Amino acid sequence: MTAGQGKKGLSLGLLDGLIGFRLRLAQIALFDDFERTLRPFDITPTRFGALVLIEANPGLSQMQLARAIRLDRSTLVTLLDHLEGRSLVQRHPSASDKRTNELVLTGEGRKLLARLKRRVLEHEKRLFGKLPEAERLELMRLLTAVSGRKK
Repeated sequence: MTAGQGKKGLSLGLLDGLIGFRLRLAQIALFDDFERTLRPFDITPTRFGALVLIEANPGLSQMQLARAIRLDRSTLVTLLDHLEGRSLVQRHPSASDKRTNELVLTGEGRKLLARLKRRVLEHEKRLFGKLPEAERLELMRLLTAVSGRKK
């Protein structure tokens, strides 16, 4: 089987040379492992991302969070309702603008997130641990350049 062929000799044609196709395959593999890693906690990649951002930015507004994880307003509200229903996050009206909610982790949210972070770091090591550090850093640099987000 050549590099341009998938399983059982299936030709990938143009797809074989497309970076976007390779990124999509990598993303599927990453998300599959990530979801298996956090499934026992009923935490999806998006929920994990939200918890991490709220922890790193106490008082973050709902709109700031939506922009950061690229969710529309209704999807974000559903996500926050779930996290708040599990007593992981609290919404408080902003002192400077009562129309805006600020987000903070609860004590339970901080405890769970500490456990989740350990699991996610194990997930990263499992998937990228065989890459030399220089290659891992280069991959991060390239992905950051493509995504347009600065570290």
